[in-house]
Amino acid sequence: MNREIIARAPTRIDLGGGWTDVPPYCDREGGFVCNVAIALYAKVRLSSAKDGSHSRRSDVALVRAALVRSGVEDAAVAMENDFPVGAGLGGSSAASAALLTALAEWQGARWDRAAIAEEGRRIEVENLGIAGGRQDHYAATHGGALGLTFTSSVAVRNIPLSEQMRHNLASRSILVYTGESRISGDTITAVLGAYERGETRVVTALGRMRELAKEMAARLERGDLDDVGELIAEHWDHQRALHPSIPTARIDEIIARARAAGALGSKAMGASGGGCVLILARANNADRIRDVVRPLGDILDFEVDTDGVRVEGGKSA
Repeated sequence: MNREIIARAPTRIDLGGGWTDVPPYCDREGGFVCNVAIALYAKVRLSSAKDGSHSRRSDVALVRAALVRSGVEDAAVAMENDFPVGAGLGGSSAASAALLTALAEWQGARWDRAAIAEEGRRIEVENLGIAGGRQDHYAATHGGALGLTFTSSVAVRNIPLSEQMRHNLASRSILVYTGESRISGDTITAVLGAYERGETRVVTALGRMRELAKEMAARLERGDLDDVGELIAEHWDHQRALHPSIPTARIDEIIARARAAGALGSKAMGASGGGCVLILARANNADRIRDVVRPLGDILDFEVDTDGVRVEGGKSA
């Protein structure tokens, strides 16, 4: 009998609080992240045919680890993305969420969104040796706009967004892929080392980023994108202060051009050192900003995802 399971999971834009979801900071200080899942997806197809392929080298290790941990031996895995690899959008976490959900469906098991998120995180840490936090996994599994509190556990708060607010956020956001490769693992290790040493610059920046994320969540819920944009601008000042490798010349140029064109705020996505830059425009100047930053990278249009990880289809024949 031939079987097939198809699943997908969204990536995310991290508005604020990234880095505070990473141990040991979140365990000691408490972290908070505000992010929004977007409709740029990692997709997985499991099939009983032995002709599965892997979309990129990093996914091979992920697939092998997930298959071993799940105990599935009779499935071929094919993976694809509709976003650039290494874009700082939490793509690897979206891939793990889609894969783990598909594997659970393959086994006929009930699956829980938080459990999928935590298993994806364990694979990154225990099998792949990737340093980082948990926010990406929860965006991929839960979807929508989230306020995530990180201590020894994770508390998930869905931030309700009206259909109009989702439209406004997507239409006023300019997501620019720089094309530069990222060095997130090394950067994260360096920032955590500075935090462990108690360096005032890093400790102060992380604390303020956490508080800004809480304010962003409140402003999103009120539907005030102008305030969110201004908070993003301040957040980037603190984020770039964490380590010299976080900003790049191209990122700085994109943000400078956007600011000159009237943007409310901009910041790099993820650990940065490359990847994507998010710009939040005023209600009437998104097109102008797109024009001035277009020469510096590829603009990725998106909508807000409200589903999180989901099984799109499956068949037996």
